[in-house]
Amino acid sequence: MNTNKKSRPANTTASRTQRAARPEDQRLSIGSTFAYGFQHVLTMYGGIIAPPLIIGAAAGMSSQDIGLLIAACLFVGGLATILQTVGIPWFGSQLPLVQGVSFAGVSTMVAIVQGGGGIQAVFGSVIAASLIGLLITPLFSKIIRFFPPVVTGTVITTIGLTLMPVAAGWAMGGNAKASNYGSVANIGLAAVTTAVVLLLSKVGNAAISRLSILLAMVIGTVVALVTGMADFSKIGQGDIVAFPTPFAFGAPTFQIASIVSMLIVILVTLTETSADILAVGEIVGTKVDSRRVGDGLRADMLSSAISPLFNSFTQSAFAQNVGLVAITGIKSRFVVSAGGLILVILGLLPVLGRVVAAVPTPVLGGAGVVLFGTVAASGIRTLAKVEYKNNMNLIIVATSIGFGLIPIVAPTFYNQFPSWFSTIFHSGISSAAVMAILLNILFNHFKAGNSDNQSVFVAGTDRIVSEADIKCLTEGDRFENGKLIDAEGNEVPLKTSSASEH
Repeated sequence: MNTNKKSRPANTTASRTQRAARPEDQRLSIGSTFAYGFQHVLTMYGGIIAPPLIIGAAAGMSSQDIGLLIAACLFVGGLATILQTVGIPWFGSQLPLVQGVSFAGVSTMVAIVQGGGGIQAVFGSVIAASLIGLLITPLFSKIIRFFPPVVTGTVITTIGLTLMPVAAGWAMGGNAKASNYGSVANIGLAAVTTAVVLLLSKVGNAAISRLSILLAMVIGTVVALVTGMADFSKIGQGDIVAFPTPFAFGAPTFQIASIVSMLIVILVTLTETSADILAVGEIVGTKVDSRRVGDGLRADMLSSAISPLFNSFTQSAFAQNVGLVAITGIKSRFVVSAGGLILVILGLLPVLGRVVAAVPTPVLGGAGVVLFGTVAASGIRTLAKVEYKNNMNLIIVATSIGFGLIPIVAPTFYNQFPSWFSTIFHSGISSAAVMAILLNILFNHFKAGNSDNQSVFVAGTDRIVSEADIKCLTEGDRFENGKLIDAEGNEVPLKTSSASEH
């Protein structure tokens, strides 16, 4: 008796520990952690430096000032990533999400700059709108029940598809005004990088396979050096160490119109980040509830509100890094935390940032094709879990993905609409998310008026049972409430796949 009493608490403790274990809490060696973290940095580096380049150029800044903006964005992005992955009470989803300057606000910020407000009005609108966003995050954290697999799968698929033009642009050279944009050399370098990713992914060594993206970028850069397509001559130019100066461009100004337009961007950011949190949760295979979504959104908004202090902009999760999590299978949030620390260092050491910036854009494009395609494939895998029989789920998926691709295949589609509308729906991710959520509510929550097989598009989606599945059944067997009952009314035990494996 005493032995049993002593062993029971130990077993209970062990079971609780097993239940508490989360895939994202896995810890790797220091070397592996920073190697995979650096891979995350390489994946998103081009995306995080593009907004300050665009906004700085629109503001008429010198190359030195634009360099300060880039360093600031790296520094703040790293801090925001650490906050999101490590987390503190009420802030941080504790998921492997890389944070950086959101593309959603670039056009709005350029409009504010060109409207006469200057970069100071941009910073002021980001601060005010982000604080408002921080106050309304509880509303967004309550929408978790409106994101079943039919919605999350659609959004994840759309994220991957909408990122493909980015990969294609990188593969072509990145700069559309360059004379060699789209040249055979650029696309060939991207193709070599893609081929290396696939080759390394196939090899038997698991470590090499998981580092395939990073190694492919290194090999692609070496190929570029040999062929004269990489330029490292500017690495030594400029400061080696530089700490972001608070309000380096002057105190922020607050204009009502700018704040309102930026608030729309914040709503888009909240929608996209909610989708990214759910997407990475699905890929990692961990529980994501409303509290966790709320913590992630609050981290987003806090980072965005503080970022103008260090001359940066709105922060959000980077969708391309969700693809890296999927393709490498490395689910540890501490790996992404290491990537955040590397970003902070890059922000403090511009010389290291210049080294990373020297990686040719076509190399990034070659890796991006696989990364972004993996995101779409992950979404398709989620959609495979959806029940399509006797419902409108197929229409929800089809309409939402089509709606999300409109701004990708026709970038000027919403140009004649009001700016607030085009700001929201110019993002394919937001478009698909809004449509999927609304249609899911319309067809799956408000079921009044629904009929059997409501649409001809549902035809052909019935499940097919193979002969092998029914070979073991006998006359009179039937299913009732999820149980198999024989002709005499006795329940037939079902052997699960997990039981058969053991």
